Amino acid sequence: MSATIDIAPGSEILETSLGVLHEVFGYEAFRGPQADIVSHVGAGGDALVLMPTGGGKSLCYQVPAIVRQRAGQGVTIVVSPLIALMHDQVGALTEAGVAAAFLNSSLSGEEAQRVERQMLRGEITLIYTAPERLTTPRFLALLDSLHERGKLSLFAIDEAHCVSQWGHDFRPEYRALVVLHERFASVPRVALTATADHLTRADIVEHLQLQEARTFISSFDRPNIRYQLVEKKDATTQLMRFIRDEHTSSGDEHDAGIVYCQSRRRVEEVAAMLCDAGLTALPYHAGLDAAVRQKHQDRFLREEGLIMVATIAFGMGIDKPDVRFVAHLDMPKNIEGYYQETGRAGRDGEAANAWMAYGLQDVVNQRRMIDESPAADEFKQVLRGKLDALLTLAEASDCRRVRLLSYFGEASRPCGNCDNCLSPPELIDATESARKLLSCIYRVQQASGTAFGAGHIMDILRGKDTDKVKQYGHEKLSTFGIGADLSETQWRALLRQLIAREAIEVHDAPYNTLHLAGAARDILKGQAEVRLRALADKAAGSARSSRQRASRATAKDDGVPLSLSERECLEALKSWRAGVAREHNLPAFVIFHDATLRAIAGRKPETLADLDGISGIGQKKREAYGADVLRVVSAFV
Repeated sequence: MSATIDIAPGSEILETSLGVLHEVFGYEAFRGPQADIVSHVGAGGDALVLMPTGGGKSLCYQVPAIVRQRAGQGVTIVVSPLIALMHDQVGALTEAGVAAAFLNSSLSGEEAQRVERQMLRGEITLIYTAPERLTTPRFLALLDSLHERGKLSLFAIDEAHCVSQWGHDFRPEYRALVVLHERFASVPRVALTATADHLTRADIVEHLQLQEARTFISSFDRPNIRYQLVEKKDATTQLMRFIRDEHTSSGDEHDAGIVYCQSRRRVEEVAAMLCDAGLTALPYHAGLDAAVRQKHQDRFLREEGLIMVATIAFGMGIDKPDVRFVAHLDMPKNIEGYYQETGRAGRDGEAANAWMAYGLQDVVNQRRMIDESPAADEFKQVLRGKLDALLTLAEASDCRRVRLLSYFGEASRPCGNCDNCLSPPELIDATESARKLLSCIYRVQQASGTAFGAGHIMDILRGKDTDKVKQYGHEKLSTFGIGADLSETQWRALLRQLIAREAIEVHDAPYNTLHLAGAARDILKGQAEVRLRALADKAAGSARSSRQRASRATAKDDGVPLSLSERECLEALKSWRAGVAREHNLPAFVIFHDATLRAIAGRKPETLADLDGISGIGQKKREAYGADVLRVVSAFV
């Protein structure tokens, strides 16, 4: 541990922080706004930090925590919503030589008391805890004691979007964190999140009383993620094809990934299906016993090539860097949830895929859940707007990334790395077809005095004289057979667009009957244009993904391919790392990230001095593992 330092303003704090970054974490420079953030927070300023997953949010409070602790400012309290991940977060800091601990229900009474005594004696730099524990009288009394002695340095509130009712993961216990400002007004606070639109940001500021905080907003772009959204036909078959074609090697080894499903039952079915197909998959949902969930999460973090099939109960705070794909078999409820979930792919900066299959029933289900919720009308309207933004993204024919970033207020150019950029869809003028569909819904309801579902409407449009059509005499309507030029797939795509544009509403669950809505008038009058995506060939996107996958297998950080000897060295380093990780009961990436091992394999160091400058090797890790790394590498020099 370095000698005690004095907190100084401006460039001196940055210089000190850079020293900590290099010494402790093994990085040469801050990325993006990190330097400004650590300087501001290190000097005692409040901050709201919006930074995408994989952007380095943790360093934005860990570095100031170390700087302030060395300056005699005391302990940093990190509020984290997930007990299950505190172990690995603390483990990573401990590996880097930082005194860190957690206080949660996984500890025995004796263990918790030992940590509390260490905290009060100033022996710990960072303490991780859940919001529920922080606001208990016992924990607040500990904070009071520290504060009275000037030893309460900083509060870091991770996953801060949980405070907002507008966010995708609202947790009421986060609202109680306002006590930090009310009770310890002089202690700086930094709130961090990867996902928040303007409504959610305003809620965070209001409920955490961060009105005086400086806001840092990084780019929301994750350029290494390729977005691909396909129309749902046979979702499980489509998923299997996606994994086999784009994330399985010639030796039948497959990438690590996450598959999101809406229901617990669906999670179990899909996990079993993947296992039956010879893939390694585990289920995760709130209905499983807590011990089973923990076991499955630990395996996902610690093993390579494992697929987690889960509800949205899984994922917050997951720090696994080599997740190569996130797949959605059901449409999320809003665009923020989609962004947050897809952001769990490619945290290491390498190529990754965000794949989703969606269909008309997804749209219907999500709208029904909103409409049937007990929430106030104002709240429902906000939720509908967020869902509509996701529908617009799904139905878009232009760059997915431009649409996604635009939602968060960020301008961008076409990325060249989403399905629409790689294989631009052909568009047809569907205005007349839209008018036919709207007219058919109107005529059917007018003739029968009741509404019908999508399947029946499409049968009429396509001229299919089914028993049900004949039963109601709908083969006699003027709209019977006027839509035979489009396939059922195209009619369903058009129907989704018209629902998203609020020209059609779906009522009366479970029958899902179709009704005209406000925006139908302009379309029927010919005052609004509707364009429909033609069925497109996605082969180009698959080919691009295959090239990405091949390049991942051989590339170094600088883009230069690894030689055969270097690849063999890399595999030997990974094998050594796996043994160390098992011994320490930590995920392998906590020991060293893949990028660090690739750099070692490329450099072939022969002395400890040769390890200097390799990203991710701090002083403590060089002392702990340097000799072993040199021993492994020596076989390939």
